[in-house]
Amino acid sequence: MKQLLRNFLPAILFFILSVVLLTLPGNDLPATGFFNQIPYFDKWVHIGMFAILTYLFGAALYKSFNYNRRLLLLTVAAGIIYGVAMEFVQKYWTTGRSFDITDIIADTAGCVLAYLTLRIRFRKSLSQNPV
Repeated sequence: MKQLLRNFLPAILFFILSVVLLTLPGNDLPATGFFNQIPYFDKWVHIGMFAILTYLFGAALYKSFNYNRRLLLLTVAAGIIYGVAMEFVQKYWTTGRSFDITDIIADTAGCVLAYLTLRIRFRKSLSQNPV
């Protein structure tokens, strides 16, 4: 049990951080500054956040269970569903934020990036457990 918690702790902490960041009221986000000069900066943040989140959960599952492609795909699907759910949270329960389909596309891109990274990282194990 202790090892399971140790494996999942980084993913859980990053998940909590992502919930906090994604539910900040819109007026708490800086409107100007260096980062706003970077084209599509918000989308790059979404890609990075969801890539890290999906990778951390995928790596934790790999360390904790008999990891296979199906579990990897479920991890990616869960990340995408979480991204869609957070867009609805932003629309209905967060002030100054709205539903943005391009955020969902960026979230999905991040999950796919994590999928590809996990496939490369755990290639040997996934080829032995292809289910």
